[in-house]
Amino acid sequence: MKTKPNRQTELAAVEVLRQTGVDVLEAALVAKRALEAGRGRVKRAMGCIAAGEEELRRREKTVTFARAVEEALEARKDRRARTLCDFRSITRRFMKRCKGLANRRVRSISAEECKEYIEQAFDTPRQRNKARLILSGVFSTACKREWCAENPVRKVEPEQFEEKRINILSKEEIGRLMRTAETFEGGACLAATAIMLYAGVRPNEVERLRWSDVRLDAGVICIAPRHSKTGGARHVTIFPPLARILQRIQRSESERICPPNWKRLRSRLHREAGFTSWQPDVLRHTFATHHLATFRNYAELQLEMGHRSAELLRTRYIAMDLVCHRENSMLAG
Repeated sequence: MKTKPNRQTELAAVEVLRQTGVDVLEAALVAKRALEAGRGRVKRAMGCIAAGEEELRRREKTVTFARAVEEALEARKDRRARTLCDFRSITRRFMKRCKGLANRRVRSISAEECKEYIEQAFDTPRQRNKARLILSGVFSTACKREWCAENPVRKVEPEQFEEKRINILSKEEIGRLMRTAETFEGGACLAATAIMLYAGVRPNEVERLRWSDVRLDAGVICIAPRHSKTGGARHVTIFPPLARILQRIQRSESERICPPNWKRLRSRLHREAGFTSWQPDVLRHTFATHHLATFRNYAELQLEMGHRSAELLRTRYIAMDLVCHRENSMLAG
């Protein structure tokens, strides 16, 4: 049974509340709310207060977006140089184009604001989707450090857009390119060009290859995880046209496939071969189309290309109207 407090106790309670520096009535209301949360028990009320203090500290634990970017980069320091370059470039563009973002506390940034930042900083659907992935990476690291409760970018839907098909080289253009590569700079670019054309290896992947990765006896080129765009290892088939070229020019296993100044030489090679404009992935797309014309097998082509699914092949890579018959395929013998 509760006892009625005497006048002296009441005055002492008022004095305790007054010492808090808060209005006595407001302080009493806070105490009343704590006791209600504790179901009238003082010990339980104190527990509620302690739990609330811990939750408040957790909510206040955060950093600026700029600091979160630094931490995200540090967490990815073992990634490939190109990956880190893209990460830096995109996050810098966010902070340059989105006023005040660099100093925003990551815990306070909402999904709607993330969507606005993406639209403000990037111009095309393709750019915005890539930026969305990078921004999500920043918040993912922030979540692991407990600087925010959730990743708001996950609530931002990627944009849907129609992929534009990249055309392929014609039979005449293939012949012109390879004839030029035979003589240009003493054939320095021939092997790399042939590997991209007849095996569909990505430009950045072929740049990392050495002759030790070319296994002519096994009929494959080994793409290591550290060399692959998607991070997965794969074996790329050496088809007869490519085998004939590589057998003639194979060098020391420690040498790189690509010559020094490869990017500059490759641009010069294209001009020498009469190409006034060049689509970066045209050789890869040419290979994909000819492979499907020859073998009619999406699953095999997906493995050769290093794609996670065949969807991109169907929507963007294949120009079957340009190569309709197996006998027209550059891989057919």
